[in-house]
Amino acid sequence: MSLASYFLARAARLPKARFRTTRQRNIRVTMRDGVTLETDVFLPRNGVRSPTIMMRVPYGLNGFATVAEMFAERGFNTVIQACRGTSKSGGEFDPLTNERDDGLATLDWIKTQPWFDGRLGLSGPSYLGYAQWAISDALPKQAAMSVKVTSAEFQSIVFPNNSFNLTLMFGWMQVVEGIRSNPLRVFGDMLSGGIEKRTLSASLKLPLLEADKRISGKEIPFWRRWLGNFDKHSAFWEPLDHTHRIGTRTPPTSFVSGWYDFMLDQLLRDYASLTEAGVRTRLTVGPWWHISEELQLESMRDTLSWMTAELLGDRSGLHDKPVRLFVSGADEWHSFTAYPPGIPDTQIWHLHPEKVLSQRPVKTSEPDRYTYDPKKPTPNVGGAMFAFSGAGPLNQATLESRNDVLVFSSEPLFTDLTIIGQVSAVIYARASLTNADIFVKLCDVDEKGVSTNICDGIIRKSSADPAVPDDIWKLNFKLHATAHTFKRDHRLRLIVASGAHPRYIRNTGTDEPMGTTTKLLPVNVEIFHDPTRPSAIHLPVFEL
Repeated sequence: MSLASYFLARAARLPKARFRTTRQRNIRVTMRDGVTLETDVFLPRNGVRSPTIMMRVPYGLNGFATVAEMFAERGFNTVIQACRGTSKSGGEFDPLTNERDDGLATLDWIKTQPWFDGRLGLSGPSYLGYAQWAISDALPKQAAMSVKVTSAEFQSIVFPNNSFNLTLMFGWMQVVEGIRSNPLRVFGDMLSGGIEKRTLSASLKLPLLEADKRISGKEIPFWRRWLGNFDKHSAFWEPLDHTHRIGTRTPPTSFVSGWYDFMLDQLLRDYASLTEAGVRTRLTVGPWWHISEELQLESMRDTLSWMTAELLGDRSGLHDKPVRLFVSGADEWHSFTAYPPGIPDTQIWHLHPEKVLSQRPVKTSEPDRYTYDPKKPTPNVGGAMFAFSGAGPLNQATLESRNDVLVFSSEPLFTDLTIIGQVSAVIYARASLTNADIFVKLCDVDEKGVSTNICDGIIRKSSADPAVPDDIWKLNFKLHATAHTFKRDHRLRLIVASGAHPRYIRNTGTDEPMGTTTKLLPVNVEIFHDPTRPSAIHLPVFEL
């Protein structure tokens, strides 16, 4: 047992290690095109044939070696492999593209190994989870998966509602390239906020296609391909979508995410698809964002308990109910038999003049107005984003004080109000340009007036959209999922704006390609709240 394994297992509150391990280093596994990938294997010295856990990693093997060692110490053969073009693996790293073929080739190799006994588990968060979905329909009969903060497709994550997830791309680009070229520097940037500072600086300079050079000093092929496919991304992304593999051939799967993870809605979609197919599932959603420390520890516990249940047949570590949700506001864990936990009582809260949010019917009124200037973009504050600092629930005071932001607030609540699931919003808006974004955010305002973000959503409109009467859009939002209790004497608050920079790419106001344009046009926006255009939010309310 290494010191790293000992202390990480203690932090994750894992059962005690049972076995010493043997590590086989730098095995070269040959892919179907002849490229070889760096692979390490950890074997428990337990004297019996054991199930195997596999993780395929684009971040180098060192960071996951300790996790692999911990699993081996608890009775699992553990395979970790560096994805094509990363660490010491051959080939070029083209994100997402090779995970199906390389994963299948690695499965074939595992099946020939003397230590493989037919039982296989897949594990890992984020990109590692996507690599699981890529081969999820080709696993042995006795298999299991443990996926965390991930999705079976990435198109909707990179291009949410026709926008572009800029902090994800810039941040992830820095991590992948930094680990390859200067790991000490990138780890320091993770801790110091350097990644977010570099993202902001690069995002304010045009053209964006050259941002890879500003961030890393060189051209990064996948960045240029992805941004170049901004307007024609359906065909580009279709072969990278593995949602069609989710079904009866998928093994039992445990899902872990956080209410402030930017892939939460996609993970919940994949969970629902698999559950509806009749496959055994488990779901845990906590008060976390993508890189939260406690989420990483929960992921290790989840993998170990799920693999112990599904591959070893010991189900004593499972909870009585398969769904566990943390309800913020009340700050309590609740267990359910399903997600969503029933049919909600929908409450409709209307936007009114004078910054009011109320359940009262709306009356005739003039729209509220603001101007969005992409040269001085409305900033993002907190939320479900890829960031090492600045993600999650934050005080919205600086955002709400801006003149390019509208704020609508309720009176203090008479009783607690709990919502679980996706808040929806219908916003009637008109813009002076055909290209504009509308961003909405639901907040909880406490007795002291501190406003904290709960969930949000964005929609991008362009000249390619159909014409509408009087040029007034009816925008149907699905804010990202949440579970939250607004306490008595707290207020509901809805923020309406036209950006959340640099989380989402600026809408330049032009039809020019996002990667090459250098023009920035301001746009005047009107938000309507009258009987014929009743902007409102719809809350999925539950009694706990």
